[in-house]
Amino acid sequence: MATSGSTDFELDVNDYIEEAFERCGLEVRTGYDVRTARRSLNLMFADWANRGLNRWTIEQSTLTLSASTAIYNLPTDTVDVLSAVIRTGTGTTQSDTQITRISRDVFINIPSKNTEAQPSQWYVDRQIVPQIRFWPTPDQTYTLVYDRLTRIEDADASINTLDVPFRFYPCLAAGLAYYIAMKKAPERVPVLKSMYEEEFARAAYEDVDRANLSLVPRRDYYGFG
Repeated sequence: MATSGSTDFELDVNDYIEEAFERCGLEVRTGYDVRTARRSLNLMFADWANRGLNRWTIEQSTLTLSASTAIYNLPTDTVDVLSAVIRTGTGTTQSDTQITRISRDVFINIPSKNTEAQPSQWYVDRQIVPQIRFWPTPDQTYTLVYDRLTRIEDADASINTLDVPFRFYPCLAAGLAYYIAMKKAPERVPVLKSMYEEEFARAAYEDVDRANLSLVPRRDYYGFG
């Protein structure tokens, strides 16, 4: 039996809207139907960001830290900063030093905020224009390398494809159907909500980092320590 040999199946915004309406037992009839569905889609993407589901949007960025400057603006599409290191040297002498994330509450209780040295701690002020703040304040120029979680690109034109990987297609379709049902087919909300939660849980589980588990026995258990 011959197979297709293709792996390029992809839906555009309009395809997802049609699929969602069909799951609600409805048809897309007006331009308003499309607009309200696109609005729901973008609201769902915001909810995914709040839940940390969009790990495929993680990107590594760099920031030059200047002496006597503790606060820096981050790109406006930054949802959160996941990790950060101070990088010194180049080539074979390059060295990365991990710095620790702290909360705003911890930072506010640091008594010596004007201390200048190599930064060892940071926190993200998640405002409309997010900022990252360091302690101690840099005493010279440093290079910060950080992983940031960025926003999922908006669902705009109906012919656009979406900034979502293949494995999330079922979750996206189920979620949009649930969102539309809340507005247009309330009798279908319970079943569509259940389907969405199931697909969301599956997608979230598949999106986590995986690493080999290594168990190291205590030396004293074998009489070595």
